[in-house]
Amino acid sequence: MGAPTIVVGVDGSAGSRTALEHALRDAARRGARVRVVMAFEAPDHWPDFDRAAAPPTPAEIIDRIESGLGEAVVAARAALSAADARVRDVPVDVLALPGSPAAVLLAQAEDADDLVVGHRGRGGLASALLGSVGLQCVLHAPCRVTVVRPPRTAQFSAGTTRVVGRTP
Repeated sequence: MGAPTIVVGVDGSAGSRTALEHALRDAARRGARVRVVMAFEAPDHWPDFDRAAAPPTPAEIIDRIESGLGEAVVAARAALSAADARVRDVPVDVLALPGSPAAVLLAQAEDADDLVVGHRGRGGLASALLGSVGLQCVLHAPCRVTVVRPPRTAQFSAGTTRVVGRTP
């Protein structure tokens, strides 16, 4: 049996960046590998504003997204490596796959040990509710699911502290 696999959904949001960092730290601790996944839905119709410029092919879209995911992994490793140098050695695969985010993540979780997704809390009532992708993953994933919130940040202004991010 090979190393455990942690699938992490990344969409460029702060919550997904935190989820990626969590997955890398956990993988370093457990000797696991990480599969970074971003789902995309190609438009059915491309506007015909400029006939000279062809819309990107599916392969070009995948290449661009996977390149961006690779950059996100490099940034996350750089941010984490001072605290834990083992994150540099975590095997990572990046995948851009067509489809809805929940469906793509659930399919990728079929052979995984863990699925990690970010939480996009918006404050007040909305932050108490789990997003639709996170909820679908929690309800239907064939493996353990971790929903990661962005870290709390404190802002200082005129001697007062205001906590931004999640509420206790």
